[in-house]
Amino acid sequence: MAEKKTTKKAAAPVKAAEPKKAAVKKAAAPKKVAAPKAAVVNAENAGFKAGDVYQALAAAGKALTVKEIAKAAKISEEETLLGLGWLFKEGKLAAADEKITLA
Repeated sequence: MAEKKTTKKAAAPVKAAEPKKAAVKKAAAPKKVAAPKAAVVNAENAGFKAGDVYQALAAAGKALTVKEIAKAAKISEEETLLGLGWLFKEGKLAAADEKITLA
């Protein structure tokens, strides 16, 4: 009988072990917070804010700080300053020691 020739296949070259890539966690995208709507600044709006400020000062019956006026009038500090400017221009307010009162 004829002998079978056996051929050996060459072994595939061994690749250097590649380091496993570490699982990279994607950073969570920052949540988008809606920006507060900017108040429209015009003469009519300033007049309304001045009325709010005047009513808050009249109800308090004493001198208040800007923060106290804003809280009493339930408006922002920026709106309070807008109203105060209006009232100061009209000579309706007096200020002393960081507190404001009706003139």
